[in-house]
Amino acid sequence: MNISVCIVDDNKDIRSALEQIILMAEGYTLAGSFADAEEAQQKIPAAKPNVVLMDINLGDGESGIDCVRALKPQYPEILFMMCTIYEEDEKIFEALKAGANGYILKKTAPGKLLDALRELHEGGAPMSSQIARKVVNAFQSRTTPETAGPNPLTKAIISILSNRENEILELLAQGMLYKEIAGRLFISQETVRKHVYHIYEKLHVNNRVEAINKFYGR
Repeated sequence: MNISVCIVDDNKDIRSALEQIILMAEGYTLAGSFADAEEAQQKIPAAKPNVVLMDINLGDGESGIDCVRALKPQYPEILFMMCTIYEEDEKIFEALKAGANGYILKKTAPGKLLDALRELHEGGAPMSSQIARKVVNAFQSRTTPETAGPNPLTKAIISILSNRENEILELLAQGMLYKEIAGRLFISQETVRKHVYHIYEKLHVNNRVEAINKFYGR
């Protein structure tokens, strides 16, 4: 089954480049391509994509974050991947809070972009490694000197998860994709998916961000 993708980006050249990546990739279908939030909000519901590649800054009108905030509650089945040049902490967390399911930088290689879209479609929450590090650092920076080191919740989580699951959670926190984790640990991607499923089940979370959040006791 092909993964249908909509693109929202106000830069014509970037939008065209992303369109070509999707059109030339096997297993993907371009469901629509839009230049601003207003057009996206009008046409995405009818296009019914599996995934939306959403730019954060969309000219002088509403931002990509505003667009996600408007669409996600009405169409929770649509997955939103923020695709941006920005690594600003405030924008990252604002986008995730608005309902974004993944966050990738525009400088990401086409192959990794496609891998991230597939991982998102399969239930993951992919982030560029730079973004994942910022998320992890933000959680770690909130740890006061008095509570430095593994807190009771973190210790409990470590005990709940198997050694392999703890290992995979740490690699997820580094922003690695399932494919990269499989290569690092010399196991199949399907095995990684099964471990991630069990991690989410044991921690009672739905995605990578929530898992990392819970691991750091936030």
